Amino acid sequence: MKIILAQGNPGREYENTRHNVGFLAIDEFANRHDATFQYKDKFKAEIAELAYDNQEILLVKPTTFYNETGLSARSLIDFYKVEPADVLVIHDELALPFGTIRIRGKGSDAGNNGIKSLNAHIGQEYVRVRIGIANDISERADAMNFVLARFSAEDHAILKDRIFPKIAEIIPSFCLGTINFTSYVASQSISDTDS
Repeated sequence: MKIILAQGNPGREYENTRHNVGFLAIDEFANRHDATFQYKDKFKAEIAELAYDNQEILLVKPTTFYNETGLSARSLIDFYKVEPADVLVIHDELALPFGTIRIRGKGSDAGNNGIKSLNAHIGQEYVRVRIGIANDISERADAMNFVLARFSAEDHAILKDRIFPKIAEIIPSFCLGTINFTSYVASQSISDTDS
């Protein structure tokens, strides 16, 4: 079993915000595979189940709010008796330019409170897919207001046309154990390696 956990905040007020790009990506993946999310109180998450290459996959959107996603992850790991290495976390990354995806193994939280929660509850042995959200405005804006703002229509189109299809390739490669720790740039195909 593999767990694909997206970071984000529940509720309509956070829909389509930069901080919820993980939720947007996993929703798109679920739609491609006709998977439907259902709320599971014992995991404090919305969960969709599907199979890929005879392997069960859980798509997870915690309802604990972004900064407490480790609580949901811990309950899933304990219940399904999987290792943190079987977890792929998809989240926004203010330190990366918009349109960039970086795949990373274990690492520090770099000031991301959701990652801090995950590291505290399950350790650092999971894989992270970091979706860049930074742009020219982010350098001048208050970080919290920036990440909680909605994507422009133009940015949303780039996500839908270029970023989410790449995420749809990354998830199966993680499930098959063939994931490459590589950077992707929306305007190109592949950039340099990120270790």
